[in-house]
Amino acid sequence: MLAPPLPSRARPGAVARWLWWVAALVVAMVVVGGITRLTESGLSITEWKPLSGTLPPLNAEQWEAEFANYRKIPEYQLLNQGMTLAQFKGIFFWEYVHRLLARLVGVAFAVPLAWFWIRGALPTGYKGRLLALLALGGLQGAIGWWMVASGLSVRTDVSHIRLSVHLLDALLILAGTVWTALDLRELAADRYARPARLTTIGIVTLLVLFVQLLFGAWVAGLNAGLVTDQWPLMNGRFFPLDEWRSRGALDAIVNDPYVVHFIHRWWAWVAVAALILLARAAKRAGHPKVARAIHTTFGIQILLGISTVMTGVRIEVAALHQLVGALLVIATTWGAHATGRR
Repeated sequence: MLAPPLPSRARPGAVARWLWWVAALVVAMVVVGGITRLTESGLSITEWKPLSGTLPPLNAEQWEAEFANYRKIPEYQLLNQGMTLAQFKGIFFWEYVHRLLARLVGVAFAVPLAWFWIRGALPTGYKGRLLALLALGGLQGAIGWWMVASGLSVRTDVSHIRLSVHLLDALLILAGTVWTALDLRELAADRYARPARLTTIGIVTLLVLFVQLLFGAWVAGLNAGLVTDQWPLMNGRFFPLDEWRSRGALDAIVNDPYVVHFIHRWWAWVAVAALILLARAAKRAGHPKVARAIHTTFGIQILLGISTVMTGVRIEVAALHQLVGALLVIATTWGAHATGRR
């Protein structure tokens, strides 16, 4: 059954190009978010001001006010007593850039969406999908504050559970944006093209990757990358039996840094197996470039993961690990889309 022809004013190619730019901004935001976590900067801004927070402190009085707010929270009182204003400005920078990028992504999505909508340039069937992505973006802001709020009293850092929700929502937005852009690219080439469907191999691979990303977020939130600088063993051991026994299985899987690190490093090979199968399926479907992209990204990601551990979570290496993780989400989405084209 052929899809209905495009409305005369629809511009799927232009809409797709816009979404690729949005996806690039989301990748940048994910990377800066990772640096924010690595530099322990996430609690430096203790208030959520969606509009007025766009501007940074502009004079000495405003900087002193921000620093005074930071000195009230446990992270400063228990870990960072003696921090100077200059040092505070260093951690403030990354959290501010992260929040600024988030606002930029929102504007870069909402304003062109409104323009395309008013001009009648959105193809039939895509308005709901784009509104859902916009809603996820709005939710992301609320989740970000929910995450930060977990570290403003009692705790000296944010909840790793809330951190994982924040990261996974960002990556869901990234995947949805890429999938929609790919559908629109196909529609621009063939006005009767239908949206791709999710195949079994696509669903399985995305779920396996979801688990890996979840544990990656928990590794970051628990500082679990620092429990060892060895690979493949962890401090001379392979399996964290003592930690498993001492906390109970479920508690250890969710909350023990050693166990979480162990699962993240070895589930990666389950993800590799699934990605190889997806790459093969994409190649059989006539998309060898997609297969190469999947193999390249997971290969680099494995090497960066090992390097991150062996360098003691050096910021530059860990940030690259975060970047390639986002690119792997794009490659996997591309592969799942390629196997489901109709």
